[in-house]
Amino acid sequence: MLKGKHILLGITGSIAAYKAALLVRALVKQGAEVRVIMTEMAKQFITPLTMATLSKNPVLVEFYNPENGDWNSHISLGMWADAYLIAPASANTIAKMATGVADNLLLTTYLSARCPVIVAPAMDVDMYLHAATQNNIETLSIRGVKIIDPNAGELASGLDGKGRMAEPEEIAGYMNEFFSRKESLKDINVLINAGPTREAIDPVRYISNHSTGKMGYAIAEEFACRGAMVTLVSGPVNIFAKNPRITVRNVTTANEMYSTTLECYKEGKDITILCAAVADFTPVHSSDLKIKREKENYNLELEPTKDIAAEIGKIKRSGSLIVGFALETNNELSNAEKKLKTKGLDAIVLNSLKDSGAGFGVNTNKISIIARGGEITHYPLKSKEQVARDIADYIENLLLCSKA
Repeated sequence: MLKGKHILLGITGSIAAYKAALLVRALVKQGAEVRVIMTEMAKQFITPLTMATLSKNPVLVEFYNPENGDWNSHISLGMWADAYLIAPASANTIAKMATGVADNLLLTTYLSARCPVIVAPAMDVDMYLHAATQNNIETLSIRGVKIIDPNAGELASGLDGKGRMAEPEEIAGYMNEFFSRKESLKDINVLINAGPTREAIDPVRYISNHSTGKMGYAIAEEFACRGAMVTLVSGPVNIFAKNPRITVRNVTTANEMYSTTLECYKEGKDITILCAAVADFTPVHSSDLKIKREKENYNLELEPTKDIAAEIGKIKRSGSLIVGFALETNNELSNAEKKLKTKGLDAIVLNSLKDSGAGFGVNTNKISIIARGGEITHYPLKSKEQVARDIADYIENLLLCSKA
């Protein structure tokens, strides 16, 4: 699967740098052309000569060759690569990537790369679990950088925990899977809504929920990678869609989410995925001025918002698929099945706040997908990127069956 692919490998100063030799060998064996960038600190763990021999290309460390003045263009490197893989990625490099520091060739290449960027962290368990590192990884993930989670086990420090760089064969497998995704959904139009809504109480207060939009955006990216043209109706989030096949329509309120989603559906969509956490209620009256605190209690009257899934279910076109989401806290299965039947959905994705790692604001999710006929497919806890792949696989198969 890697034959003819250009992979730029960045190696940072980590004890796991020795694994980069095995990684290059695996990538080259599978037909990839590999070029290597190393930081100065990485040279303390593995020699450029080793990496040059295995990659069959000169290793780049400096911005220019001090012997003849040849310039190593970070822009050209980023344009040459089909993917930029940084493995191992130290806590220091991840922090610099997150904050835009560009003090070496590896980092300037990252900032100018037009290709997908994939990072395999490697560090001691306490460094990995530190809030600063987790925030930096989260920042990169939001910006579209793919993260290959480290493994748990014995570390160089003697401690035991998460922080071991994924094994070379795992990373090579990831790269294979990454490039093997064919544009199986080319010419398919997909509509997705994602994120929360905000219902104004007054100019400074609103009703909302904890949704970050991560799941919806991950699904949008996955469908776009498969060749689909994606319209993403997004509530207020701090995520940016990177794939040019994704058109984002930004909304704020439940009513705006309703009208924009319906408008986009009527344009003609083959697949509609209703992932947004839309408010079920909105204030009857919203004050134009800030409501001042008084001694008496303040009563807030709410009214139901419009039901997007139910409305699309009424006007559903033959041959189109509609998939909903159900986030539940109790009676999960029965609640999801009821929603599936009453709203005319083809399938529903269920997750429960009772499952650790499946709530708001985390990078993982645990789902079950219920089909219209009642069949249930359960999935283990995975990253939201992997969950998005599972959902896309399921829906793609559903689409094929509907056209058979």
